[in-house]
Amino acid sequence: MKIDRLIGIITILLREEKVTISHLAKRFEVSCRTVQRDIDDICKAGIPIVSMKGYGGGISIAEGYKIDKTILTRKELGAIFIGLKSIDSISKHNYTQSLTEKLTSEKSTVLSEQNHVIIDLGSFYQVSLTEKIDLIRQAIDNRELISFRYYSEKRESVRTIEPYFIIFRWFSWYVYGYCLTRQDYRLFKLNRLSGLQNLKTNYEARSVSEKQLEFDQYIWRDDIKLVALFDVSAKYRLIDEYGPECISLDDRSGKLLFENVFTNYNYMVQWILSYGETVKVIEPCELVNDLRIIAKNLLDQYD
Repeated sequence: MKIDRLIGIITILLREEKVTISHLAKRFEVSCRTVQRDIDDICKAGIPIVSMKGYGGGISIAEGYKIDKTILTRKELGAIFIGLKSIDSISKHNYTQSLTEKLTSEKSTVLSEQNHVIIDLGSFYQVSLTEKIDLIRQAIDNRELISFRYYSEKRESVRTIEPYFIIFRWFSWYVYGYCLTRQDYRLFKLNRLSGLQNLKTNYEARSVSEKQLEFDQYIWRDDIKLVALFDVSAKYRLIDEYGPECISLDDRSGKLLFENVFTNYNYMVQWILSYGETVKVIEPCELVNDLRIIAKNLLDQYD
């Protein structure tokens, strides 16, 4: 991307007294004309670049111009590259290696610091996930419509959307866009869609407000307090999922008293069922009644 190249050129000029246009063109794998345009943009931004012609000539930052040579510290670069490596885990392209070489001369030091933190955003369906993300990213860049078959809790349907964002949240990947079928903004989970296609049809980008980017509203719509008693054997899992603050010891039963607010009723039901006989729900009453019905239906099915 151009901004990466501009930062890279500035970093090199800060590090070296003088470089040639051809050296920068080769370094960033672009034409000399492109580098010259980049230099013009850097000058417009207020950083004076001087050019010296002839043998031993090149370009440099004007003498006497003071600029903070710590635009990015080693720790800041390390943080950037940790983020890039996490993107590399779900991308067909490796951005970390090329950008590391372009932005810093302390490659070995920065790379070694990155190794202390590893973020892998992949999943069990890694191949299809990477392909979906790559296709959607291209569609967003080119402002092109995409279509797919979507499987939701209530039904399955074919959707056509204007894609705007790819989101990793709630431990899953989503595409956010304007659904032409529903005439509204929607969030779609990537592992629930199939037959993804780029329709190669351009759309005019809509203005997305900050309120529309509050993604919780597309997933969580309830506000339910759950109170339940769990066997002590479930303690590690409760702490793993919601932290030690969510549980306390119930003196009368000797069990773990769990209290927490859930924002999606169906998720809460499935979560409770995953604990089997190690949990007894106290409230809400609606959940207690639903669990009785589910238990009866299970018993009938295996009777």
